[in-house]
Amino acid sequence: MAKITVKDTSVTIISVNENDYINLTDIAKYKSNDPTAVIGNWLRNRNTIEYLGIWESLYNPNFKPLEFEGFKKEAGLNAFTLSPTKWINTTNAIGIISKSGRYGGTYAHKDIAFKFASWISVEFELYIVKEFQRLKNEEHQQLGWSAKRELSKINYRIHTDAIKQNLIPQEVTPVQANIIYANEADVLNVAMFGMTAKQWREANPELTGNIRDYATINELICLSNMENLNAVFIEQGMPQSKRLVKLNQIAIQQMSILESGNNYSRKLLK
Repeated sequence: MAKITVKDTSVTIISVNENDYINLTDIAKYKSNDPTAVIGNWLRNRNTIEYLGIWESLYNPNFKPLEFEGFKKEAGLNAFTLSPTKWINTTNAIGIISKSGRYGGTYAHKDIAFKFASWISVEFELYIVKEFQRLKNEEHQQLGWSAKRELSKINYRIHTDAIKQNLIPQEVTPVQANIIYANEADVLNVAMFGMTAKQWREANPELTGNIRDYATINELICLSNMENLNAVFIEQGMPQSKRLVKLNQIAIQQMSILESGNNYSRKLLK
């Protein structure tokens, strides 16, 4: 569930089957203190019925067209009334849903909600579209950040297990073991970024987190690959100095491919 504020009106958005549904009740409050009556008046409109019927025909294979035709013939008559529940139950519609409870109300797929908003006010429609797009952009940015964090963990256990089995001797203290883990993490940092975690913190005292929090998605893909490769090199008994040079060569090669066309350049370690 998400909320956007449009001209001092708080509008709720929920996700149903990976589609965004916007609360028509919230939108109707912009026009009247009786949102149920506003939605009812909108549903009585012949143009509304035609729009809803066409939308359902396009996206709902279980829509009942004969029942829709019956509503369309009656739409616009003085005696004609139609509630969201009656529309849903009679035509098997999916574009509009009714919810009860704390976040209850009449919700509609964003295509239909924007149509309703334009009926309320063209100005209001423009505002709600703008705010909806802003919310979606923020969500995409958040998803990108989460994806990057998850990607950085893909080969973490393989890497740490290889260190534990091959580089940490018997009878060491947890503090000593942590130093070994940190040293191996910095092998990857230097191979990828050209600096250790400590050097990055000293160069960026104003930033929170660590060097990998500010990596691009391509850099994290490369780091994930290098964790796996470093684990293999460790098990093969390759010395750290040799591993560092080899991983740096791999990082440059992979980043050149991933950043193809972006003039990616890094110097090889000697």
